[in-house]
Amino acid sequence: MNISSTQVYSPNLYEPRNSSINAVEEGNEKENSEEKGSTTANSEVNLSASEQQQLAQLQQRDAEVRSHEAAHIAAGGAAVSGSASFTYQKGPDGQLYAIGGEVPISTSGGNSPEETIALAKSIQAGALAPANPSPQDLKVASSAALMEAQARQELALEKSEEQKEKEVNTYKDNQDETQDEDLEDSGLRLQV
Repeated sequence: MNISSTQVYSPNLYEPRNSSINAVEEGNEKENSEEKGSTTANSEVNLSASEQQQLAQLQQRDAEVRSHEAAHIAAGGAAVSGSASFTYQKGPDGQLYAIGGEVPISTSGGNSPEETIALAKSIQAGALAPANPSPQDLKVASSAALMEAQARQELALEKSEEQKEKEVNTYKDNQDETQDEDLEDSGLRLQV
């Protein structure tokens, strides 16, 4: 299961790119941008007003997405099972900008109801950490709340069974003592 930012934003002129393809492309872009140096600053000057507006929107979205995913990672704790992955879009300046992202989380549960409850709380905290949780974040938080409720129910059942067993043992102990007293009172002695 993944918690993610909304992947709705897409300016008209530039198509979103698949993040699996972009892992290699991002490395190439970084190398190219290092080689270009001040070329990026010069290319921004050569952009039309609408391209500059699109670039500003992409830069803002990139910052929002990265902040959103960082919040998931920071608050998710043990539930986070990997690093954030992003969906990129090439801007009018030729650079890649994150327009969506996701963070993988573990929903396998714990070895005990207590561990499962703790994991569910971590999942909920991670999913709801961003200022504006996406619909997927809310879905993940809801699933984690259900997971927690089921673990609490299991824990209550275990405690109930333990209590019943304890009561049965106490009853048996009391019965044994009562029978011993009855035998002594009647004057009968058992020899083994």
